[in-house]
Formats: sequence, structure tokens, C-alpha cells
Amino acid sequence: MFLFEGQNLGTDNVSVIEGEMATISCRVKNNDDSVIQLLNPNRQTIYFRDVRPLKDSRFQLVNFSDNELRVSLSNVSLSDEGRYVCQLYTDPPQEAYADITVLVPPGSPIMDSQEDVVSEGNETELTCTAMGSKPAASIRWMKGEQELTGKMTVDETYDGMFTVTSRLRLTVSKEDDGAPVSCIIDHPAVKDLRAQRYLEVLYQPEVKIVQAFPEGLTREGENLELTCIAKGKPQPHQISWLRVDDDVPSHTVITGSDLFIENLNKSYNGTYRCVASNAVGEAYDDYILFVYDSRAGDGAPQKIDHAVIGGVVAVVMFAILCALIVLGRYFARHKGTYFTHEAKGADDAADADTAIINAEGGHNNTEEKKEYYI
Repeated sequence: MFLFEGQNLGTDNVSVIEGEMATISCRVKNNDDSVIQLLNPNRQTIYFRDVRPLKDSRFQLVNFSDNELRVSLSNVSLSDEGRYVCQLYTDPPQEAYADITVLVPPGSPIMDSQEDVVSEGNETELTCTAMGSKPAASIRWMKGEQELTGKMTVDETYDGMFTVTSRLRLTVSKEDDGAPVSCIIDHPAVKDLRAQRYLEVLYQPEVKIVQAFPEGLTREGENLELTCIAKGKPQPHQISWLRVDDDVPSHTVITGSDLFIENLNKSYNGTYRCVASNAVGEAYDDYILFVYDSRAGDGAPQKIDHAVIGGVVAVVMFAILCALIVLGRYFARHKGTYFTHEAKGADDAADADTAIINAEGGHNNTEEKKEYYI
């Protein structure tokens, strides 16, 4: 609200979008029955109290009282823009001013590119134009979630409107292929006005060699199968195999992206290269072949089964223990018999000499004594 010091009359400035409705309010404090009227920018009377002298039906009375004169203006156009006057017949007369600003939204943005398709590493330019706005619009750029900065120019047309153009230059990579680029129009008369297009980027192949067979080490006598995986835009049109610093073995079979060598031997050791190319460029990947002895392990340490080892040790120890017991019993048995023969007849002999003679000579005794130790 704008009130001049010492006056009781006030009003507000109005901003309105072209084609919509504006409302002007003339308000009075402590009115002493003075007359209120509303004048257009040409100082023609629109309303005098609650009477409309002006023959423009777009103006309609919304409210009239001693303290307010409120008038609406429908279907606002640029010609309606200007300073409207609220006037109060006092001595001296009082005036307050309401500026109507008409906003004109821009048309749909026009987005164009320097080229439809661009190769990786090259620079391209995008342009975005917002035409016929008032006031001038501003333009922002987004690539995915990343905000970019363009160079903007503003041109005013003969009818007081503005055309805004923004130019964005960027260097593209293969990661930009398919990325959305948007130009966003900021203007008080419109929200979320944008244009969008997707980048199309050509890039050279990405090459990777995969060992399809065998899964582990490459041993003598086995077969080798390699597959070359190549992706690019456009798709690689040529894939070739070669052996670095030497010729490929004579019986090598090459079928497109696959290389097959049977019955490997150590003379085939070396670096095998897959080369792929398209319209953008050429790339390769290397595979180093090392042929192991046919008895070579698969490169992974064998898992030790401690339970099996423990069982074997237990069996061996048990066998040794059993052998010791058998041998002990055997020696004990023979040792007991010896002592028994040596003492044979000792009880019946008259003296020691006779006892020895009886033991060695084997004289008949009524009963032979033997001792066994268990």
C-alpha cells in the first residue's frame, strides 16, 4: 500500500498476466463523505462513486462504500498497462496511484543443436530461445542433475517484448550418450517451462578378452578358447586377432570374435591381441598365454584333511603297539621255558651238579615243570 503523508487515500500496485483479471482498490481512512473516483492512465473517469462513465464493459464494480472503491478489469492486455489514479474530492483533492504491470509469458522454448550426433571428445553447441515475453525471461541449463552455465543475449522487439537466447557449449564423453539436456525458462508469468533433448555421442570400442576354456591353468595338451567382447557406438564393424611379435599358431581357428587353439604346448606362449574398430576409432585388449606342464596343479593349494591324517596316525600307532605286545609275549614265553629247563630236577637232585646234569641230560622225570609268563 502506498500512502502519502497527510493524506487518507491509499491503493496498491498490481501485476497481472495478460488475459487475466486485475483488481484496483481505492481505500479511504476517516472519510467525511468526500467523493471517490477512479481514473485510467489517460485520466478518463472509469468510476465516479458507483457509476461508470467509461464505456468499457471490462471494468466492473466489485465494492463501493464510504471507505472503498474496488474495480475489476478483465481480459487485461498490454494496452491496459500504466498508472491508474484514485482520487478523493477534498480540499485540496487527494490522489493515490496504482501502477498496473502486464506480464506476458514467453512461448514454448525452442531448443536446437549444432549437430545431432557428436563424437566423444568433441565440442557441441546447444541453443535455447524464449520469444515474446515481458519482462525478459532468464534461461538455465541442466544436464541430468548437473546445472550448467550458458551465454545469454536479450533482444527487445518493436512492440516492447523481449526475445532471449542462451547458448551452451560443452565437450562430450561416452558417458554423455543418452544424457538429457534441458533448458529451463524462469519468468514471473509461468512455471516449469522447459525444453529437453538427449545427447547422442559416438565413441570408440571398449574391448575385453574372456577365457572361455579352460577355467583354470592352461596346461600342455589342453585346448584354449578365447572370446573378444567389443562394444562401441556405432557397434564395431571389424574384430581381428593377432599374436604380438610372432605369428599365431598354424592350426589356430579364428571365427569372428572367438579364437581357438587345440593341443597347447609351450611354444605357443605369448601375447594374443584382439583389435576392434568402428567409425570413431580403434581399441584392443591383450591376453598373455603361459602354458604349464601337464602335471601342474590348478594354481590353488590343496586342502589338508586333518581328520584323515589323524586317523592314519592313530592306525599306525595302534599297529605299532600291537606289534610290541606280540613281541613281548613271544620273548617272555621263551625266556620262561629256559629258566624252567635250567632248574629242572633241582628239587630231586642230591647236589647242584646232579641238578645240572639232570636238566641238560634230559633224564626222565615223573613230571616236567614249565613256567609261562603272560
